[in-house]
Amino acid sequence: MTIKLALILSLVGALFGQELAPAPAPPAEHPTFLQMSDPQFGMFTNNAGFEQETANFEFAIATANRLKPAFVVVTGDLTNKSADPVQIAEYKRIAGKLNPAIKLFSVPGNHDVGNEPTEKSLTAYRAAYGPDYYTFHCGGVTGIVLNSNLEKAPQNVPAEASKMEGWFAAELAKARAENSGRIIVFQHIPLFLKDPDEADQYFNIPKDVRARYLKILHQFNVTEMFAGHLHHNSEGRDGTLDMVTTGAVGKPLGGKSGIRYVTLTGSEIQHKFYEFGELR
Repeated sequence: MTIKLALILSLVGALFGQELAPAPAPPAEHPTFLQMSDPQFGMFTNNAGFEQETANFEFAIATANRLKPAFVVVTGDLTNKSADPVQIAEYKRIAGKLNPAIKLFSVPGNHDVGNEPTEKSLTAYRAAYGPDYYTFHCGGVTGIVLNSNLEKAPQNVPAEASKMEGWFAAELAKARAENSGRIIVFQHIPLFLKDPDEADQYFNIPKDVRARYLKILHQFNVTEMFAGHLHHNSEGRDGTLDMVTTGAVGKPLGGKSGIRYVTLTGSEIQHKFYEFGELR
């Protein structure tokens, strides 16, 4: 073990008051992908620094390099302060350590584009990271990334929100027509936490918009959607759709920091959230 890795492990372990001791390891087979959410550089100290976020994300990326998934998806809140160049640079520096054979896909969160996105905030995000919604093909998965704040609070950019919703339906239709593999949707804010009919709140999408997106998802038989934002784990169902909300790789607000390990075998999908103390 290198001195640098030992320091990272000590920082991560210190956060939880525990040693990263022997614990159940993930399965031996390579995962199809790893989901990391809310690295949120700056959250631990309210933007005074990001030493702990650096330790956590370094450990997560090193784990990905060891486990060799087809891809890693980071479901939003990449930084704590929108458009902060230092926080963005640190996210990119560590993400750049991922083995080039493993693809990395970033997803915008509310701390990246603003709780109520504007043309300016969307332009800044796209300049820093690239598109805020897009499709990718990797590891037998057709991944569709959405900007959930265009669902949550579109009032400043209604044309952008409408454009994304139309694009989403068209991309799903195209994927089904081309029989292009398992479709999985990724966004930051979950459509719902437990129940598709639950009341509106900070951690879900408003019911009217939620209903429209659920209709589209069911129309094209999408059965998995992965999100973050909550900073701990939750799971709900709407018929055949599994809504998976994953805890933070950064600061947890319940449970402990970690990553989700996802494996596809034929038509089956299995996933489990591993706290850092369970990874070795």
